Amino acid sequence: MTKIPDVSGPVRPVRVASHWIAAACAALLAGCGGDGDDGSAALPQLAAATGAPLGACADLASTFSFANTTITSAAPLAAGTLTVAGSPVGAHCQVRGEMYRRTSPQDGNGYAIGFEMRLPNSWNGRFFYQANGGLDGSVGTALGAIGGSAPNFSNALNMGFAVISSDAGHDTAGPAFGIDAQARLDYGYNAAVKLTPMAKALIASAYGKGPDRSYFGGCSNGGRHTLLATTRLPEQYDGFLAGAPGYRLPLAATANVFSAKQLLLVPGTTVDDLSTAFPTAERAMVSSAILAKCDALDGATDGIVQDVAACQKAFDFTRDVPTCSGARDGTCLSADQKTALAPIFSGATDSTGKKFYASLAYDAGISGTSFATWKFGASKNLDTGAIATVWGVPPISQTGFVGSDYLTSTSVDTMLAAIAATDSTYLESALSFMQPVDPSNLSTLKNRGAKVMVYHGVSDPIFMHDDTVTWYENLRSANNGNASDFARFYAVPGMGHCAGGPATDQFDMLTPLVNWVEKGQAPDSVIATARGLPTAAGAANVDIPTSWAPGRTRPLCPYPQVARLKAGATDLESASSFSCQ
Repeated sequence: MTKIPDVSGPVRPVRVASHWIAAACAALLAGCGGDGDDGSAALPQLAAATGAPLGACADLASTFSFANTTITSAAPLAAGTLTVAGSPVGAHCQVRGEMYRRTSPQDGNGYAIGFEMRLPNSWNGRFFYQANGGLDGSVGTALGAIGGSAPNFSNALNMGFAVISSDAGHDTAGPAFGIDAQARLDYGYNAAVKLTPMAKALIASAYGKGPDRSYFGGCSNGGRHTLLATTRLPEQYDGFLAGAPGYRLPLAATANVFSAKQLLLVPGTTVDDLSTAFPTAERAMVSSAILAKCDALDGATDGIVQDVAACQKAFDFTRDVPTCSGARDGTCLSADQKTALAPIFSGATDSTGKKFYASLAYDAGISGTSFATWKFGASKNLDTGAIATVWGVPPISQTGFVGSDYLTSTSVDTMLAAIAATDSTYLESALSFMQPVDPSNLSTLKNRGAKVMVYHGVSDPIFMHDDTVTWYENLRSANNGNASDFARFYAVPGMGHCAGGPATDQFDMLTPLVNWVEKGQAPDSVIATARGLPTAAGAANVDIPTSWAPGRTRPLCPYPQVARLKAGATDLESASSFSCQ
């Protein structure tokens, strides 16, 4: 039995017929037969996409028809009308519309799944589903991020993909939409289920044929959307690119509130300013202590901890961070601080001491701006509202809701119970509609030749890198100890949440994903670049150390490999001096 989501709501079980598998095999370039080098059955090789010219753009507003769909506009845009990071985007057709317009029985508000599609004049035969971040609620420009913070690298649209973006079923910022039961499901997974067949039909109408290959990608909540798609839409997409996948987002958010509660245990800290518990100077000091213990473990003393696993064993927070003998002065942590901060690194627990979310890795990026943004701000302003209203059952109205009050007055146990609850109105818990069906069972996409690439900043302070390590280890275990023939995970040392940190945080993972899917070229490494001085587009990374050369490069290695300095190499600014081992 394979679970396939109903386009109108909850998941329903459907049997997969053997004739579908045979038909899928017939569409493959190399078929389903053959053996791998290890004696196992070789995975199918999908054929490469071929392009087609765009038809009449403006006509799509009147000629395209799909159930429960309204096209509100279709307009041709000349090359350069849209620019990204100062670079012009090629000529394309912009289509806007919505699906499933309705009135909520819970809050009386109107809802629909808003979307835009951008269809390039020079189409490469591929479709990219752009999964957006945060709580969604707005239709982002349909460009298609290609991985990392890559504003100057290009985007899927400029590379010739047809791209869709959506608001995931609600058009307002903030968590108030969580009162509506269907809006919760659309945000969790159902918007993608509903949009996918419509988008493919629109592409067929625009180009005279549907997409040969389809890709799904995003970072943060977009990475969560992507991992959900691997289990809920495995037949619909050929490549999945997941960045910082908070695939257990309700638990991650609750863990971040747990972190805020720990910060409040530091004497002198108030909910109005959580940063006083662990200010910039002290975070920089801890970062330096981590580097002193771990930097050279990969063979290069370069400000990057490549051997993440070895560092977690080598570094001891209590032993290796100086303890203040007097007043705090930025060179040490007080005993009270160490007691309060240690559980943030070791992993959030409930009142019984049971760990419910992953640990925060010891890494140099703790000094970056991402840590401050998520630990001191989002923990009380974003996570609390989502827990209370989007995921909790029963939901708490946002009228008069104050996130900081909820943080201080509500126990973690109460939050955990709320996100796991259901009732007669909210039939799926957040631990169901927000998470993959069975994240370690990707046999459907694997067996049809689809591929998965995942990247995650080691210093991500909201969705833990260690949680993605656990996901990948479970995936390996489910595939006889090796999932690298269809899924690979790339840690980005120093990087915070999706970008930033003392890291090489610019990289293109879409191109190697396409080459893997359509040419069989497995991505043994991905070259990443550090953002240096500010550009006209303001794309600088303020967390980059001044000692680094502008444009420093490093190979990102598929887990569990580590980028190590080659014997005799001396250029610490070039990826060519390192190899994945």
